[in-house]
Amino acid sequence: MNTSDLTYLLNKPEATNEKQTIALENIVLQFPYFQAVRALHLKGLFNQESFRYNYELKKTAAYTTDRTILFEFITSDNFTAIQQEKIDEIQKSLLNIEVHHMEEVIVLPQIETIATEEEKVELEVIEKTSEEKLEIGKPLPFTPTERHSFQEWLQLTKFSPIDRENEAINPQIEAEKQKKIDIIDKFIEANPKIAPVKDLTKTPANITKSVEEPTHLMTETLAKVYLEQKKYNKAIQAYEILILKYPEKSSFFADRINEIKNLQQNNN
Repeated sequence: MNTSDLTYLLNKPEATNEKQTIALENIVLQFPYFQAVRALHLKGLFNQESFRYNYELKKTAAYTTDRTILFEFITSDNFTAIQQEKIDEIQKSLLNIEVHHMEEVIVLPQIETIATEEEKVELEVIEKTSEEKLEIGKPLPFTPTERHSFQEWLQLTKFSPIDRENEAINPQIEAEKQKKIDIIDKFIEANPKIAPVKDLTKTPANITKSVEEPTHLMTETLAKVYLEQKKYNKAIQAYEILILKYPEKSSFFADRINEIKNLQQNNN
């Protein structure tokens, strides 16, 4: 990758494609503290929906001196925008599909046939695994309002910030981060009993104050963070909170809880 290509991507990160992502990774290996290139590499992985994105996000955070800037970058419109070339490619492939029009449909009597073993295999519907249904490994979709989810994701990682200048950590900021994390952890460890939702259009009247306090911190992304970190019990509790917070999606969250329980059983 030459200087002009790199300059172009720095001005238009949403255009980073798979080939350029590989080239950026080679630069990162040579210059690990080149934060701008690390950010572009991260964007390339996001564009490709790579399973490596979540891991590299933690690694990039470790090499980033100011994680606030990193958070603002991965939640910016340029970062989350879908690559236009990919959209054009999909539209082009759809236009190339041949459509055969049937002038007349003749209904024939049913004829009993015996399918071969090969045909039976082809007709089988491949059942998705729990990992696939839960979309484990897909890039975590942080939004600008989910700073706590982002901090929690980094909190659970083994990577420590790489500080070349030994800058002092602001105790007030660290205390505030830990306070938010403790709120969620304390609530989940309490294992509160949550009554089933009878009327999906209304919020249950018997929600306790302890449930209400952390709800503003609980998001689908945070639930996915727990899931990615294999904190299955926390993930289940998170989705139970989300059922109360968004009753209109209770069926979806309940399905995810069931899949997590299946995942737990399979891993035991």
